[in-house]
Amino acid sequence: MTVSIAHLGPSGTYSEQAAIAYRDRLQQEGQETVLHPYPSIPQTLKAVAQGEAQIAVVPVENSIEGSVAVTLDMMWLLDTLQIQLALVLPIAHVLLSHAQSLDTLQVVYSHPQALAQCQLWFTQFLPHVQLIPTNSTTEALQHLEREKTAGAISSLRAAKLYNLPVLASGISDYPDNCTRFWVLSRQSSTVGSHTSLAFSLPANVPGALVKPLQVFAQRNINLSRIESRPTKRSLGEYLYFIDLEGDSHNSAVESALTELTAHTEILKNFGSYKVVLLNQNN
Repeated sequence: MTVSIAHLGPSGTYSEQAAIAYRDRLQQEGQETVLHPYPSIPQTLKAVAQGEAQIAVVPVENSIEGSVAVTLDMMWLLDTLQIQLALVLPIAHVLLSHAQSLDTLQVVYSHPQALAQCQLWFTQFLPHVQLIPTNSTTEALQHLEREKTAGAISSLRAAKLYNLPVLASGISDYPDNCTRFWVLSRQSSTVGSHTSLAFSLPANVPGALVKPLQVFAQRNINLSRIESRPTKRSLGEYLYFIDLEGDSHNSAVESALTELTAHTEILKNFGSYKVVLLNQNN
């Protein structure tokens, strides 16, 4: 069977680059694959949840700008996806444009995460340029040829794919920019170096968050990430997303998850998985 891999498109996005890296891993195992671009992260995830694709590769966290909120929100809502693998991809943004110089630029397009990761550079070098968010880092590239005063933040790979001039490179605010992607499917995942969870808590209960955290602290389980997202039900109510070191078969983790159910309103285990570091050539 050919494995269908959904990712954020159009072609040339960092998500596609991560999806290609995962595709290569499957092909080395003799598995046939096909990539399917989708116009947004929610549509990418829904494709797997609804059986249109077997795998989704989506960004979840950037080292500069933090978590990708829409990915976390959709993971909670869909409730059927499990993390199979985490891929960490170095990010090297470039500014693509047919403009003659930086001085002639009027607007710059890109995904909100990419715009945010370069905001200090734009404040210093292009403070008067209008920054316009798009669904991906490549969505606006096909329009640049007719918009001579427009540019887009994307990758060097995208510049080659779309045959676009690089007006400026090295525009990320920090040099060690990288993004973590989750490889997701509907298959259960219980083995790996990390496990990701999300839970809600009873409303207006003093110390409600302390008790779940103590469950892990008492067992010496390291939490590598904890983040809150609004429940969207009421102001001041939150969901909590946690990454911990260890897999679901570890006795301490298994015990912690069992006890955690007593201190949470809803608990969701997104699976255990390994973390793989990629390079720019993947």
